[in-house]
Amino acid sequence: MPIRHLKTAAALGVAALVAVPLVAQPAEASTRHGSHPAPKLRVVKTLSSAYVGPLQFAVVGKKIFVADSFTSTLNLLGRSTPLATGPSPAQGGDLAGVAVTPDSRSLAYTTSNGDHTSTKLTILTKGKKPVVADLSGFERKHNPDGRTLYGVDYPSSCVSKALTALDIPVSYRGDIDSHPYATTYLGNGSWAVADAGGNDVLKVDRHGHISVLSVLPRQPVKITKAFAAANGLPACAVGVTYNFEPVPTDVELGPHGALYATTLPGGPEGPSGGNPGSVYWLNSHLGKPLRIATGFAGATNLAVDSHGKIYVAEITTGTVSLAWHGHPKKVLTRPGVVALEFANGHLYASTAPAASGGSGPGQILLLGH
Repeated sequence: MPIRHLKTAAALGVAALVAVPLVAQPAEASTRHGSHPAPKLRVVKTLSSAYVGPLQFAVVGKKIFVADSFTSTLNLLGRSTPLATGPSPAQGGDLAGVAVTPDSRSLAYTTSNGDHTSTKLTILTKGKKPVVADLSGFERKHNPDGRTLYGVDYPSSCVSKALTALDIPVSYRGDIDSHPYATTYLGNGSWAVADAGGNDVLKVDRHGHISVLSVLPRQPVKITKAFAAANGLPACAVGVTYNFEPVPTDVELGPHGALYATTLPGGPEGPSGGNPGSVYWLNSHLGKPLRIATGFAGATNLAVDSHGKIYVAEITTGTVSLAWHGHPKKVLTRPGVVALEFANGHLYASTAPAASGGSGPGQILLLGH
C-alpha cells in the first residue's frame, strides 16, 4: 500500500480521566505466557450473515447489537427493523461504534456525516430522553492533538522535495477532524469514545459533557531501502523517520478497570512499513499511553478476556492475533475479520469482507478453542 496521509475512517468506507487503580497493570505486562503456545481459536457457530459491514458490535447476555456501518444502521440481532439510523452512507455517512451497559438499560452509538462536520455520540437510556454529545463541536473548539507535529521532524531539502513531489505532507500539526469509530462503557454513566479522526480517546458523561481521556502518540515508521523502493522514495529518504497519525480504532475496558486502545496509523500497513498497528494501555497515572504490543497488520479492533488476554483483529491479513510478548501471535485466520468482543465467557467476532476488497455478507461469529 503506498505511503500516504490517510485516516482510518476513509480507509474503511487532559481533563477528567477514567479511574484506574494504582495496582492495575497492562494485561500484556502482567500475563506470564511462559513457553506455552498461544491457544488457537476456531469458529464454533455463525450467529448471523444478515449484515453488509458490521464493523462494530456489542454483546450483553443474549443480546447482540450490531453497527452495520455500510448501511449506517444500528441493529439488534434477530430483529428485522433497525434500532437507529445514521447519516446516509451514499453521502459518506456512517453509524460506527456501539456499546451497551451490563444491565442493557443504556446503549450508546456513534455517527458521522460524510465530511465529518457533524459527529456525535448518542446515549439511549430506558425511560429517559436521548443524550447527544457533539463530538465534532468539541474537536473544533479544542483540537486535542493540535500541538502534535506529524511527518518528519528535521527534513533535509532532498527529503522535503521528494515527499512534496509525491503529495505527502513533509510535516504538519494535528488538524481539525472527528470520526468516532468505537465506544465502550466506563461505568457511572460514562462512555469512552475512540475518535479515529481526532487521534484521541474521549470521555462522555451521562449528561453529554465531553473531556479528553488520552491523545494517542505519533506512530514512527523508519524508511528502509525496501520501504523507499516500494513507495518511490529516493536514497536520501532511507533512514528517515516519518511520524504518522495514530488513528485509534477501538477502546475497551479490561479487568481491574484497565483501558486499552488499538491504533491503525495513517500510513502503510504492509510488511515494508513494519505493520505498525499497536495496542496501548491508557492509564492516567502514567501521564501518557503505554504501548504494550505492536506489529499488527491493520489493527481495527480488540477484545480483552477475563484473564487479561488481549485479542486483536487484523483486517489486512484477515487474522485474529493474541498480543504475545509485545507482538502478534496468530490464533485464527478469518478473511475480513474487523471486530472482536468478549462476553458471557466467550469471544465473538464480526467480518466485513467488503472492507478489505472481498465479497460476501458480513457475519457475526461465536469463537472457541
